[in-house]
Amino acid sequence: MTYKAPLEEMNFLIKDVFKIQDTLGDIEAFQDFDEDLYSAVLEESAKFSENILFPINRSGDEEGCHFDNGKVTTPKGFTQAYQEFAQGGWLGVSGDPEFGGQGLPKTINLLTEEMVYATNTSFCLYSSLTSGAYHAIHAHASDELKSTYLPPMLEGRWAGAMGLTEPHAGSDLGIIKSKAVPLENGQYRLNGTKIFITGGDQDLTENIIHLVLAKLPDAPDGPKGISLFLVPKVKVNVDGSLGESNGVSAGSIEHKMGIKGSATCVMNFDNAEGYLVGKENRGLYAMFTMMNLERLSIGIQGIGLAETSYQLSKEYALERKQGKNAQGEGTTILQHADVRRMLLSQRAYTEPARALAVFMGLQIDKQYHHQDEAVSKKAAGMMALLTPVAKAFFTDKGFESCNHGVQILGGHGYIREWGMEQLVRDAKIAQIYEGTNGIQAQDFLSRKICLDKRELIQELFQLIDNTLDKNSHLNEFNQLKTELVKVKKCVIETTDWLKQAFSERSYEIQGGAVDYLHAMGHLIYGWLWLEMLVAAESSGNEGLLARKKLAAAFFTQQLLPQAFELCRRVKQGYQVVMEANEELI
Repeated sequence: MTYKAPLEEMNFLIKDVFKIQDTLGDIEAFQDFDEDLYSAVLEESAKFSENILFPINRSGDEEGCHFDNGKVTTPKGFTQAYQEFAQGGWLGVSGDPEFGGQGLPKTINLLTEEMVYATNTSFCLYSSLTSGAYHAIHAHASDELKSTYLPPMLEGRWAGAMGLTEPHAGSDLGIIKSKAVPLENGQYRLNGTKIFITGGDQDLTENIIHLVLAKLPDAPDGPKGISLFLVPKVKVNVDGSLGESNGVSAGSIEHKMGIKGSATCVMNFDNAEGYLVGKENRGLYAMFTMMNLERLSIGIQGIGLAETSYQLSKEYALERKQGKNAQGEGTTILQHADVRRMLLSQRAYTEPARALAVFMGLQIDKQYHHQDEAVSKKAAGMMALLTPVAKAFFTDKGFESCNHGVQILGGHGYIREWGMEQLVRDAKIAQIYEGTNGIQAQDFLSRKICLDKRELIQELFQLIDNTLDKNSHLNEFNQLKTELVKVKKCVIETTDWLKQAFSERSYEIQGGAVDYLHAMGHLIYGWLWLEMLVAAESSGNEGLLARKKLAAAFFTQQLLPQAFELCRRVKQGYQVVMEANEELI
């Protein structure tokens, strides 16, 4: 089985749906780029992903990582692939040119990242963590730290890792025990243990730059007492060369359900020397620059794996003979209604997810590069609003798509030989790390909706209204428009109900947070399906339009109506559940 990057879909989004040239054309940082260059970058990324990464995906899963005497070894082929990845400049696609990056829009980087996740999720995690660490350092570190650490990271010689979780502290970071003590030379000495550290140790790069959350002496209790530190695995000399080991070591690696080619480490910091990033006791603020981008990245993982599952499923369905038609002729399983249901479910969720990712990439580009502060601030607000939706909905539906893939292949999906079961195992973790999807839903309902005084959700509703208004004359898409208006009304009513009930019933009604996020996800996808249909009709590509019409019709008739039941469940509340004795649960 093979994977082919969905380049037509990606180019359609950046050229026809969101018109990247017009959207970002007035930003000085991107004025030297054009759509032809963007397409060329996507094509080269496709070649690397298809020809280099996909062939070592299954073997990497079979072999996994190795741990011996404190050293981690990645699967066969990973080191060579990483060297080629770095030499190709893929780690610096959207990096700051001042530090050796190519300065391309983050929007394009997200699409290249999807292809890497789609073909080798384990491999992609090493580069995505490096990208996240780069952004946190770039946003919050001193000029000296940036000039020392960012160029080697963008070159791919050094990697990044994020040290948050501890054995006793998962999502509740306020109770971490790692300590940092200031030294006379302005550095800090760190001690502590972190667990579940992706890429905490590996043999791909000559150094690993850990961003570590720790507490200073006499720091306030809870999250307000957390600081962020840059801690290299190998000390860096004044001239940028590597020095001696820095008291950073892997204690073990985890044996996991999936992403077996990605080293998940227990990391020990024993009198390791580090540097403060940002301000004292403001570590979470600085780390969230990395975490929010990582949450979007993990959402992209869900899209990439869903796309791969769809492609492998359809390829199998076209070849697998099973049953006969009305004329008594042998048919493929693609003629079976239930198989078509699953294949169209994969497409109907994956294509608007990719559209939302591109939309969010444009918001990131505006946030960090637009000269108009008002535009930048508005884009930042939209990113903050949509990040938990993207992380949770992308990965929930991505996992669902991979499950559909196993079901379509039947017994061949369940056995290892075909590789479909690996997609399920690799997709599952995306619902868990970078904040579980339940936590994303709690954050969305509480902070982004009920406690948000800026009313960011109203800006999203306005975007949907704008799309409906400007296309009111298009009768061809009336069914989608009619259902979208109904769903929007239902979601708004549910949103108003949540806001009114939150002050008195916040703990109880949060039981409906996941359902509310999913209802919002369906509304957003309906909006983006309408945008894609309109753009496809204007594109002159009849084949593309026909495919979009079919998937959009399936979404409108079979999937979008789920939003009504989701909203009903939210307003039902969870009072009985939350008041029940623990012994009854």
